[in-house]
Amino acid sequence: MIRARDVMTEDVETVAPDDEISEVLTRLARADFNGFPVVEDGAVVGVVTEEDLVDMFQPSNRVLWIPIGFPPFLESRTYGFDLSWDDLDVGIDMVKSARKPISTVMTGDVVTVDPDADLDELLGLLADTSRNINRLPVLDDGQLVGIVTRQDLLTALDDERNPP
Repeated sequence: MIRARDVMTEDVETVAPDDEISEVLTRLARADFNGFPVVEDGAVVGVVTEEDLVDMFQPSNRVLWIPIGFPPFLESRTYGFDLSWDDLDVGIDMVKSARKPISTVMTGDVVTVDPDADLDELLGLLADTSRNINRLPVLDDGQLVGIVTRQDLLTALDDERNPP
């Protein structure tokens, strides 16, 4: 039976909660993966992903609604003007956010597993579409000892079914 300890990556790159967003963006741009566990005093306190950082620069709603009309002759109508973000907006957002700590955008509710978590538990967590988890920090006595990604699990399953 496959366990977390069998498929996890032990040398885990991490960031600290007070690391600046610009620093983490730079590290992610150079990495072969798309997220970091956020660790403070050896404990996992969050996870930050490319998606978290992209969401920070994507406005949820930049539509300006303006009522237009000339009473009493015409009925007033409300029109929406899309003020969608462009390169300038993204640049401004990046400058405003570059020095903020990564703790402002990380996901704090981290799902973790222990080294003995079995295949069914790992599959259940990584396949849960409502959670959209791509990586599972592996903790032993509260300390980060590894990480299991969807890719790690898929590779292990493929190796098990199709031995070299």
